[in-house]
Amino acid sequence: MERVPTLRYVAGPRQATDGAAALAVAGLGALWVRSGRAGRTPRPEAALRARGYVRDRTGGFREADGTRLHDRPVGTGPAEFTETVKHWLRGGPADMTAQMKRQIFTEDHEAFRGIVRTFLTKEVTPHYEQWEKDGIVSRDAWRAAGKQGLLGLDVPEEYGGGGQHDFRYSAVLAEEFTRAGAAGLAVGLHNDIIGPYLTTLGTEEQKRRWLPGFCSGEIITAIAMTEPGAGSDLQGIRTHAEDAGDHWILNGSKTFISNGILADLVIVVAKTTPEGGARGLSLLVVERGMEGFERGRNLDKIGQKSQDTAELFFHDVRVPKENLLGELNGAFGHLMTHLAQERMGIAVAGIAGAEHLLEITSQYVKEREAFGRPLAKLQHIRFEIAEMATECAVTRAFLDRCIADHSAGELDAVHASMAKWWATELHKRVADRCLQLHGGYGYMAEYRVARAFTDGRIQTIYGGTTEIMKEIIGRSLLG
Repeated sequence: MERVPTLRYVAGPRQATDGAAALAVAGLGALWVRSGRAGRTPRPEAALRARGYVRDRTGGFREADGTRLHDRPVGTGPAEFTETVKHWLRGGPADMTAQMKRQIFTEDHEAFRGIVRTFLTKEVTPHYEQWEKDGIVSRDAWRAAGKQGLLGLDVPEEYGGGGQHDFRYSAVLAEEFTRAGAAGLAVGLHNDIIGPYLTTLGTEEQKRRWLPGFCSGEIITAIAMTEPGAGSDLQGIRTHAEDAGDHWILNGSKTFISNGILADLVIVVAKTTPEGGARGLSLLVVERGMEGFERGRNLDKIGQKSQDTAELFFHDVRVPKENLLGELNGAFGHLMTHLAQERMGIAVAGIAGAEHLLEITSQYVKEREAFGRPLAKLQHIRFEIAEMATECAVTRAFLDRCIADHSAGELDAVHASMAKWWATELHKRVADRCLQLHGGYGYMAEYRVARAFTDGRIQTIYGGTTEIMKEIIGRSLLG
């Protein structure tokens, strides 16, 4: 049995699958994705032809009746499938991250990566276009993620979670969802932002009430901080809760809330001591069906259209005292404690997206011709690719160090802020340059580069804007 490196295969409109799975579909060998082992290594194109497939003019393969083996490659040219498989069989790197050996992941992490890729191929990619049109992800996808063990990775096993207190698993999840262009299914928000509040601040009764559904996908979650007049400035929050004995009376509104339509459980940041400023805030858990809790429209965004984002309204909502999460008036400290992980998750998605854009654009310029030769033969194009590749490699090295530090509990807020602003601004630059290199095709919504351009734009805004990140870093250095 020989060791087979993982292959990245980009196929279909904004679809990413595991290369080993693609080969298995084609009948090219019994492949064990989780271990990366294969029993035989046939010649790819010959094996496809032996199975009755023929090439079409786009470079894809069809059966005799016209059925495609895979949809037309997006952002790639003819023969990409076969050439990539040949490259893979020769043991060459199949993506940008493979070109620099990464030291932070173990075989268990890579096995998990295979599981995530298979899940995306089966449960997400086939439905994603419809979700984009609908502006919302199916609840069935959340249940499928729970069944596959992708929700509640670090939730203790006694509550139905994975019990893995290792951020590297979350990093794998973020990387693969980003490369698949599947931002709409917000498992990172659910796992890495909201999960820690429930596991570290929840009482035993709260954990037993909420965490099993959290891990199964039956309970979808959201956190509500942003208001029409308050974003990064927590002191500007106006949503307030009055003590009414055995419950709180909650009034106010929130906006730009991810998972706002689907959420069954919303952690609301509200003033419980009006004169306390940011130190007078508490976390109250509002559940679906509470009287006076209303959702506004599903907001129409320029990107991440399948990720439901909504306004939330609270009109005299009676929140039981047992739904106070953490300490009374302790929200500011709780939020500051968990922001580093939120920012790391966004940073990981940023660099993964930039690397993937560079991969598909590098392939595109090799095959797209202008003035009688491939774009890749032009010095300016080579310089563009070289610059982006260097920036991605340097950023990846820093991000991997931050991932390792965070997994060990050693990452501070300053370095998390550095990672967040740099990786997301890099993604913004790379997306713009890659779109430009695609020319008119880059402006077409069916191309992965176009969606990455709009989907990724929010990264420099949510989780703390670039400007706020720089302010945090500057204050740490200059006082």
